[in-house]
Amino acid sequence: MKLRGIEFGPVIGASGVNGWFGEGYSYHKLLHLVPGFTFKGVTLTAKTATLAPHKGNMPLSKDGYTPRSFKPDCIVVNFGAGVALNAVGLSGPGLPFLLDLGQWQKIEKPFFLSFMAVAQTKEERLAEMRGATELLKKALPEFKAKVGLQINFSCPNVGHEQQELAGEIKEMLAIASVLNIPLVPKLSVIIAPEVAADILRDPQCDALAISNTIPWKDFPERARKVFFRTDKSPLERYGGGGVSGKYLLPLVVEWMKLFSRQGVGKPIIAGGGILRAKDVDALVEAGATAISPGSITMLRPWNMKAVIRRAYSSIHRT
Repeated sequence: MKLRGIEFGPVIGASGVNGWFGEGYSYHKLLHLVPGFTFKGVTLTAKTATLAPHKGNMPLSKDGYTPRSFKPDCIVVNFGAGVALNAVGLSGPGLPFLLDLGQWQKIEKPFFLSFMAVAQTKEERLAEMRGATELLKKALPEFKAKVGLQINFSCPNVGHEQQELAGEIKEMLAIASVLNIPLVPKLSVIIAPEVAADILRDPQCDALAISNTIPWKDFPERARKVFFRTDKSPLERYGGGGVSGKYLLPLVVEWMKLFSRQGVGKPIIAGGGILRAKDVDALVEAGATAISPGSITMLRPWNMKAVIRRAYSSIHRT
């Protein structure tokens, strides 16, 4: 997948799947002993940063950015069912701290940064976007690699709210346009395809990433009992969390098919429920320009190499 002349490849990691800088997580050290597990061929998308430090629900170590616990209680995994539930809540040290570490600046291959504004009001969120843009504009000349920016958005459920979201996204794209780098809003399949198409038609929007989790409140009762054997979220104390894994794939495939009718010829990075090579085929056939593996590293890590290989063999770079 090529954006503004930058080749990002056909496999774009979900935000944070390999950490902030590609350093990975403690359990990855064990997974490297598992045949078939690899990140080779996966373009890094950094964990989503906020402008100011954000406590979230996952305690961080003394270094300020790595998880304190090997198994955080804000993540629940059902390996057998191929699903996970997380309520990490964007735990992080803030964008200034991360830039000051100088690790992104040393990366040599193209990658994506990821940012989310988290304030309560639109005006405050736009102010956060301006603050992040100012920081990045100063820092980007020091980067060795070409970068893109994913702008992460939560997604409301009803039409009127989605139209308001689309307007806000366009304003954020306008703010970030001064960076002169690829800009990619990240949304979930909760957003209506026609609203997503309206966003993608914006001249400042280079592509869309469709790969967010499904909030527990939008997870059907029948599916809750099938995958988690309960109607009550195991992470209720954290607001319910978001579902990833096997359940998402048919939703993303169906969303992609509906979106294709909108006739927007810009790239789509599709993720959600990619657990085996065959899942890549379903997304490519539905119109994905690139795929975004995420929860596979927890749920089916031995299939990573096969998924990456399938993507490189089946996706024609644009």
